[in-house]
Amino acid sequence: MGRVSAIGQDEGQDMALYEHVFLARQDLAQAQVDALAEIATKIVNDNEGRVVKTENWGLRSLAYKIAKNRKAHYVMLEIDAPGSVIAELERQTQINEDIIRYMTVKVDTLEEGPTVMMRKSDRDRERRGDREGGREGRPDRGDRPDRGPRRDREEGAE
Repeated sequence: MGRVSAIGQDEGQDMALYEHVFLARQDLAQAQVDALAEIATKIVNDNEGRVVKTENWGLRSLAYKIAKNRKAHYVMLEIDAPGSVIAELERQTQINEDIIRYMTVKVDTLEEGPTVMMRKSDRDRERRGDREGGREGRPDRGDRPDRGPRRDREEGAE
């Protein structure tokens, strides 16, 4: 029985789907964050896995400080690889001082198109654009009548 499980483990390196998200230090330049994603991709590819998609979610605020960081660069990799590749990726991620947190989740299927995080950032960008330049259709504030002196100052209120 022990022999069967050992053979099953050696030969049964089935490919599985994973989402690997890591948080890089806030003081890194975008080029350094991209290099970290390339290093992770290289680890997966060198170990007979495949990175299906890489998304950079940008510099985002953290809910609480992590290693003196209030913000972090978020990067997500969708991976098709055996479990041993993920173990190696996580081992090397732990060693890297530029990565403050990471999480790998096994998934049944990979999401088609942009992830929820990318769609949310697009939606936020559209809202900001409407608010920042959007005074069309609203009157200029210069047409307000003069309100005159405040009553509490007029009456000498304390």
